[in-house]
Amino acid sequence: MTATTIAPPSTPPSDRPTPAVASRSPLRGAVTDSSAMIGRSLRHTTRAVDALILSVVLPVMLMLLFVYVFGGAIDTGSAYIDYVVPGIIILCAGYGAAETGVGVCHDLVNRIIDRFRTLPIVASSVLIGHVTASVVRNLVSTVVVVGVAFAIGFRPSAGVVEWLAAIGLILLFVLAISWVSVCFGLVAKTPEAASGFAFFLLFLPYVSSAFVPTDTMPAPLQAVADHQPITPLIEAIRGLLTGTPIGSSAGVAVAWFASITLAAFGGAALLFRRRTLS
Repeated sequence: MTATTIAPPSTPPSDRPTPAVASRSPLRGAVTDSSAMIGRSLRHTTRAVDALILSVVLPVMLMLLFVYVFGGAIDTGSAYIDYVVPGIIILCAGYGAAETGVGVCHDLVNRIIDRFRTLPIVASSVLIGHVTASVVRNLVSTVVVVGVAFAIGFRPSAGVVEWLAAIGLILLFVLAISWVSVCFGLVAKTPEAASGFAFFLLFLPYVSSAFVPTDTMPAPLQAVADHQPITPLIEAIRGLLTGTPIGSSAGVAVAWFASITLAAFGGAALLFRRRTLS
């Protein structure tokens, strides 16, 4: 009888790194993984139509309310719609960016992050995907809000350079708030708790120069409004779009939100490591 030789079982494919994964550079791997996660987050955005509509409809309704209901009673020295639109833009972008943490918390609660950890991907790409999708999503909603503003009489005097500078400030703001929201999403136990940050941020522009000049406020409230980061941001964007004096507002806004972005990014990396390894 001829002896039969039984070959040892081969290593399961899931335990063997594929040549593409084994040979790719760290930078290429980070770019590839982040691109995949960005695509995933954007697809989720298109499926959550109700949240996308709310992030646009709510600021538009507030803009119409302030322009047509309160605008006649507020004296800003110029057309009220030109004054209020920069504040509405920040309100819209801030609310949308604050929802980023909800998606992060959803991935954690549903243990999707645990599934990703079994794959040969860069861990930070998950957070980068959420934040980048937030920037894209809020840029689209901002364009819609500005389009409605033009339809009801907004007439900025900005040129191409001023528009690009204003867009840069808005993107920096969205980036900062998105990373802060990610930190809240990593700390929260439920997506509902993470969404609470969005409601908090929704009211922050009201204590600023978004809707009325700060010198019309009581002294204690004016002190808060003048020294919080939203006010110099709005003053800078308003000055770029409508030609009002900017002063040091642009530099102060960049310093505020660049610092917030760096601090929130570092905090998110630390919290993500602790949350996923616990």
